[in-house]
This record gives sequence, C-alpha cells and structure tokens, in this order.
Amino acid sequence: MSFIVTTGATGQLGGRIARLLAARGARQRLVSRHAAERAPAYEGAVAVSASYGDPAAMRGALDGASTVLFVSAGESEDRPAQHRTFVDAARHAGVSHLVYVSFYGAAPDATFTLARDHWATEQYIRDSGLPFTFLRDSLYADFLPALAGDDDVIRGPAGQGRVAAVAQDDIAEAAVTVLLSPEEHAGATYDLTGPEALTLDEVAATLTRATGRTITYRPETAEEAYASRAVYDAPAWQVEAWVSTYLAIATGELEGVSGDVPALTGHPATSLEELLARRSMGAGE
Repeated sequence: MSFIVTTGATGQLGGRIARLLAARGARQRLVSRHAAERAPAYEGAVAVSASYGDPAAMRGALDGASTVLFVSAGESEDRPAQHRTFVDAARHAGVSHLVYVSFYGAAPDATFTLARDHWATEQYIRDSGLPFTFLRDSLYADFLPALAGDDDVIRGPAGQGRVAAVAQDDIAEAAVTVLLSPEEHAGATYDLTGPEALTLDEVAATLTRATGRTITYRPETAEEAYASRAVYDAPAWQVEAWVSTYLAIATGELEGVSGDVPALTGHPATSLEELLARRSMGAGE
C-alpha cells in the first residue's frame, strides 16, 4: 500500500499537516531529526528519525513512499545543499510526487535572501525529473506577534509596504488537499497568502486590539536595522535574512493576495484578526 512521507513532523507546520492527514485516515511515515522521540502517535503512522544532510538515512526514510511532503530545512547557511541532498534521496528512492513548501515570490533576484534559496531548490526539483507541486507560502501570520520587541515596538525597514501573511492552519489544509490527490496538482505552483495585505502599522494596530497592549511600528533605514540587530551576535547571512524580510515588504514583493488558499481549502483565507481571536479563545479554554 502507498503511504505519505510527512517531513518536519515534529515542527509547527509539518505537525499540523501530520495531524490533519491522520484525521483523514492517511498512512504516513513521520520524518524529522527527532521523530523517534517526539513524533505524535497516530494510527497508521510510523516515526523515522533522519536529517536532510544524511543521504543514507534520508534514502531509507523515503524508500517506498508514494508522495512526500518536503518541508524546508531549518534556516542555515548550508540549507540549499541540504535540500539538494534530500531531492537526490527522493529520486533515488523512486518517490512518485514531491510537494515542496517554498516561499512566495521565490526568484533568483528576490529581495528576501532566503526566497532565493527556495527558488534554487525549486529549480533543482524541476531538473530532477520528479513530479512536483510547489506551495509558495507568504510570511506566517502566526509569527507576526513575535515581530514586536520587549518594548512592544516593531522595528524594521519595511516602510509603508504591505504583507499578505498567511495562517499556518490554512497552509496545512492546502497541503493536505494536494497530498491526498497529488496527480490533480502535478506541476502546479500555488501562492498561499492571507486575505488582505497589511502595512506594519496595520499589523501593530491589529495586535494592539487583540492583546490590549499598545504596540507600534517604528520604521528603520536598512543601516539602522543592521545596527539594531548587531546585539544578537548572529552570523552575517542570518542578519541579512532578517533585514531583507522587511526590505521585501518595502519593495511590494509580499503584498500580493492570492485566491489559492480558498481554492484548495474550500473556505476563505484566515485574516490576522481572526487568527489572533482564535488563539485568544484557545488560551482561555
């Protein structure tokens, strides 16, 4: 019998997808670096620990799979190389369909540096000959509250640009639709966004209403952004990724609103306000 490999099964997005697939009765192999210890116990699911950078382990994890959910590796300088290793393993294992979680606006010249890495991975998958579907997610709406610092100020060089951030629950539902009927989505690229594009002033106002705290947005220049993040002592590639996220908003590269979430899930995309209200209700239960 065929089964789905769900990578990133112990993470935020992969875990959501694994749970939804289990509820639909899908047979799964749950794969992540710590799957054996942390993967949830679902009927019809087997946990396998493997990392993207280990070719032999990954070939074993993918062996016999029909469809594979490819959640991108954790952010690192060598992530593109890890992705190539994974795609090679998928081809070696004879995977019949690869569903890759990419990024909205992935392109070789994207302002957001990690979007360039996603484009390179997409091209490698295309060149591999594997049947594929690309899910190009916008920024996660779930993470927008974390943009505010301890002083309740969002700082960054986003200007008055807009971002159509998408809820992870919507991404998970869209992914399940594709994973359960991959042949219907072969070769497709879907842009997964929220229902509206917000400035960071509007994001701050929405967070203020949801939390009762006064959250504000303070635009920075690129130079100020690099300087303000120097205290984290992060590697240069990581700081550039942080800053370029805001710069991509400023250039309008993340403002597009797509109808692909409603088309794949059968319901409207979740707004930031709806997402925050849902989280608040959950916290109060």
